[in-house]
Amino acid sequence: MANLKEVKERINSVVSTQQITKAMKMVSAAKLRRAQDKIVQMRPYSQKLTNILNNVSAASEGAADIIYAEKREVKKVLLIPVTSDKGLCGAFNTNIIKATNAAIKDQFSAYDVTILPLGKKSYEYFKKSKYPVISDYYQVFQDLNFENVRLAAEYAMGSFVAGDYDQVYLVFNEFKNVATQIVRTEQFLPMAKEETTEVKTSEVDYILEPSRTYIIEELVPTSLKIQLYKAVLESNASEHGARMTAMDKATENAGELLKELRLMYNRTRQAAITNEILEIVAGAEALG
Repeated sequence: MANLKEVKERINSVVSTQQITKAMKMVSAAKLRRAQDKIVQMRPYSQKLTNILNNVSAASEGAADIIYAEKREVKKVLLIPVTSDKGLCGAFNTNIIKATNAAIKDQFSAYDVTILPLGKKSYEYFKKSKYPVISDYYQVFQDLNFENVRLAAEYAMGSFVAGDYDQVYLVFNEFKNVATQIVRTEQFLPMAKEETTEVKTSEVDYILEPSRTYIIEELVPTSLKIQLYKAVLESNASEHGARMTAMDKATENAGELLKELRLMYNRTRQAAITNEILEIVAGAEALG
């Protein structure tokens, strides 16, 4: 049986850990609220922009003249896995890395794959892999804003137009609620027209000024940048939700461990007192 000093040190260590996990949970809860507000506000804007783009394209010859919708023989693929900069968020980062590796194995094994990581964890993992890594944009979460994400989107879009990559895919966690994050693997380029469940009673007739060509040229790049920014915001909210859940579970586990350790401490202390009493009684009998 462990001595009292060892058990006491373990209790103090677990108490300190529990205080840290409680504090991290509270910090993540505050950050989650702000991140959740951002993504809730972004989703309707992104969806409406996509719907307008689809309707404008459908109103004419479709997406044939949109350079970002050009479909060609696939030889080179760019994957953009979105993780966090920090750990202690359960399986949040591991799920993205697993999904990226699964996509490479199942979908892109016959192609040349390049990785553009967003987030320190994905960068640290894939820089050790055999795949080329674009290391210019992984620090977006150090100062998360549209401008920083826009640079990564423009690189992917420019490289696609130049023919450096034939397809670009995003791998990220979609925020559902605090306890649930859904791993998504979505095609970023070439643009794919989204299916809608809305019942169309009539075709939307837009008046385009100054011209349809100008609107498309301005709308398409903006839509793509918004799409990537939305994925990053989804991941950011998911990260804080996952960390909050992980720290809450860690706090509960620490509480259970404290109960066991305190019980062990009391039993050890009781056993020590009993032994001392027995020694005193035995000594008194021997003197008598």
